[in-house]
Amino acid sequence: MRAMVVRRYGAPEVFESKDTPDPQPRSGEVVVRVKAVGVNFADLLQRMGLYPGTPKPPFIPGLEIAGVVEKTADHGSGEQEGLNRGDAVAAFLHSGAYAEWVSVPTRDTFRLPPGMPFEDGAAIPVNYLTAYHSLFTMGNLQAGNRVLIHGAAGGVGIAAVQLARARGLVVFGTASRTKQEFLRRMGVEHAIDYEKSDFVQVVQKFAPDGIEMVMDPVGGSSFTRSAKCLGPIGRLVVYGFSAAAGGRGKKSLPRAGRAILQTPRFHPLKLMERNMAVIGVSLGNLRSRAAVLRSELEDIFKMYSAGQIKPVIGKTFPLTEAAAAHRYIHERKNIGKVVLMVK
Repeated sequence: MRAMVVRRYGAPEVFESKDTPDPQPRSGEVVVRVKAVGVNFADLLQRMGLYPGTPKPPFIPGLEIAGVVEKTADHGSGEQEGLNRGDAVAAFLHSGAYAEWVSVPTRDTFRLPPGMPFEDGAAIPVNYLTAYHSLFTMGNLQAGNRVLIHGAAGGVGIAAVQLARARGLVVFGTASRTKQEFLRRMGVEHAIDYEKSDFVQVVQKFAPDGIEMVMDPVGGSSFTRSAKCLGPIGRLVVYGFSAAAGGRGKKSLPRAGRAILQTPRFHPLKLMERNMAVIGVSLGNLRSRAAVLRSELEDIFKMYSAGQIKPVIGKTFPLTEAAAAHRYIHERKNIGKVVLMVK
């Protein structure tokens, strides 16, 4: 099979298209013929060697796919008993998504709703589960609560905005100048141009008592400023650290070091004094809670079928143009999800 391999950690140019052995399913696994691959910022960090648990090169990156079941080792087990050849599915991987075929445990494989395009199937699992888990499982937000979503025009950002709007939350969202109109069309009540405005001042203007949640994938000093937006029972959700990655996609230890040094330390007594929570979210470390993720994704698929949410596919690339897809994201050109399509 054809796969995109990271030869060494580095810039997008480290990708190489190679023929690799076809995967064979072990007990409890299925082999999926990949139709679409969701590209996440975590993939970029994998390529640079900055993502926790990244394999040593050479390796195939990528965390999520949608496709068709081609082989099964047995008749499945647990919640997914009965997965059959020909079933349309989405699946999670630790890595290895940038390939024509993948072998994946049935527990990490989910049937797609009837009629869902594969590009939507590949765009939903990581982004929408990250947003759903943050907002409702860990955050327990209720209708009328206020949330600030950083990077609201990106993959997780759009998912969070759509889910928040569907549940009656009031949304603040940051994005660059060129994406402001898009945020307003999505229903963001308070669209913030982070290049021109101080998001802390904007939030405090409309919510002097502080808001209930900030979703921050940036890191470094952004965590400190995001915490200033919170009032009592406020939650700071940390689900990324893009401050450590340069705009050109090259690993920079000085940049990463500065971001780490700028990261605030939240003392438990101060958190108690402010009635504030700091929540970390990483889907990769929730494999032992597969039932939780399955329940959340079932709810997300119901919302999709009801027309309450719909992934925004910003741009698609052929699998062999993975380097171009990564550059596109590094340059902050994307509105919505970037997807690799597999013939």
